[in-house]
Amino acid sequence: MILSPALPSQPALWPSLLAILAYFFAAAWPGRPQGGLVRHERPIWAALLVGWLAQAVAIVLDTVITQGDTMGARFGFGTALSITSWLVVAVYAFESRRLGLPGVRRVLAVLAALTVALGWLFPGQVQSVHGATWAPLHWLLGFASYGLFGAALLHAVLWRHAERQLRAPPSASGTLPLRARHGGQALGMPLLRLEALTLQFVWAGFVMLSLTLLLGLWFTTPWRWDHKSVFSVLSWVVFATLLVGRVRFGWRGRLAIRWLVAGSALLLLAYVGSRFVLEVILHRGSAT
Repeated sequence: MILSPALPSQPALWPSLLAILAYFFAAAWPGRPQGGLVRHERPIWAALLVGWLAQAVAIVLDTVITQGDTMGARFGFGTALSITSWLVVAVYAFESRRLGLPGVRRVLAVLAALTVALGWLFPGQVQSVHGATWAPLHWLLGFASYGLFGAALLHAVLWRHAERQLRAPPSASGTLPLRARHGGQALGMPLLRLEALTLQFVWAGFVMLSLTLLLGLWFTTPWRWDHKSVFSVLSWVVFATLLVGRVRFGWRGRLAIRWLVAGSALLLLAYVGSRFVLEVILHRGSAT
């Protein structure tokens, strides 16, 4: 049941603006020069923290809606992207001591700022949760899977970058790149550890996606094979194939990353793509 049209959330305006400004500040601040002091990066992490907290407030104000005695939840494609970037920024900040590449930080901060803006501009339709006991859990699990697969993609990019570093040819003087000299270490951690982290996030995301699909199958009556369902099931099949290939045949490197990217693209089309078409192109909402 749709309670209201999809209009930008006025209460979320100021925290959204604060988050955008903080993220752009974090993206623009220069990285620590080689041999520089750690305190040079303190403004970066302060800005990321402010942006992350403000984004969390904006997400809550965007999604939790009360109209009279009716409690509703509003999820659009912009909100889905904002929640995903919020989770990925949290993972990056947690591992920043080992994976703190300035280029990665800048890209993540800019993407987070853009998703905050999209979350405010396209918050989606308000859906009543009355009589739908399991719907909020279904949504939370779905967004958790988005965030976990987003974190897996982040680690896959770093994993691929680390492989290139370690395979880089010696310089003209015959020396290896600085980060490729220390027992297979790259980006501050062993390459195998970086690979393992990527697959751990894939496993966690796969579990969340499986629970999301099971809950959807349980409380959605009758089950509809719409675009969202088809792309969700296809992404599940791709991720399952990746994990079976990893366990059974030892898939790794570029092959594993390609399957991860393919599954993530299908998952993105499943909710974000379908909601984008409904909300932006067709200008209408959906019941789920």
